[in-house]
Amino acid sequence: MDIATLIGIFAGLICIGYGLASGGSPRAFWDLPSLFIVLGGGLASTLISYRLGEIAKISKVVANAFTHRQDSVFVTMEFLLHLANKARQEGLLSLEPEIEQMNDAFLKNPLELVIDGDEPESIRDSMLAELDSLKARHAKGQALFKTLGSMFPAWGMIGTLIGLINLLRSLDDPSKIGPAMAVALVTTFYGSILANFICLPIANKLAIKSKEEIQLKEMILEAVLALESGSNPRMIEKKMLNFLSPSQKAEYQKWKERPRPEQSSSAVGDTVAAE
Repeated sequence: MDIATLIGIFAGLICIGYGLASGGSPRAFWDLPSLFIVLGGGLASTLISYRLGEIAKISKVVANAFTHRQDSVFVTMEFLLHLANKARQEGLLSLEPEIEQMNDAFLKNPLELVIDGDEPESIRDSMLAELDSLKARHAKGQALFKTLGSMFPAWGMIGTLIGLINLLRSLDDPSKIGPAMAVALVTTFYGSILANFICLPIANKLAIKSKEEIQLKEMILEAVLALESGSNPRMIEKKMLNFLSPSQKAEYQKWKERPRPEQSSSAVGDTVAAE
């Protein structure tokens, strides 16, 4: 679970709740027709913009914003070094039993090509094609929330215009002007909250996580090609360290020295760079 996301949600709710309570009755900010216009209209516009199958995956995309794998990079590096050492001592064919237990296709497929003796260029092309496909899938998820983030405020303005039109029709009754104006503004409030508190932050978090995962995949690519060429495990480790920041390198050194139980290759495969 990503603690930063949870802290941000709770902090935002506290700020909004305090603002509503300090100005009088929070019930003044509740209007079902306004919520229906903003939420329903924003979702309707998004349905027009995307295919139904893509929108159906929205829950899976949201889940990615709340997950956090602190050690996934380090686990991957350790496992790749394990494979490199084993291949150096026993040959590439000795990796076949461990590869069969892997669940991460991005790592499993190129290693199978390595064992089969494919050319490095074909292995690189295969991994780059998979990486491009991954980028496209991630971009769709981010674009979906960016679309929602732009549609909700727009529908908030539409609701406001509807409220203002109704307000102008009741100018002959001054007692209705204040409540009508409040309702007209509530739709803009709903649109801003949905866009700036939910949709756009999720889109930004997904973009950050996508960059991290792509960097991890690129590290795997270089390590697999180095393993195929018979590079020394220490050289492979140095290549992988080039993908880490200085602070991550320091954490990795501490992580290597930690006491830990034995871990099977299948368990590591579950941890490695899950989409």
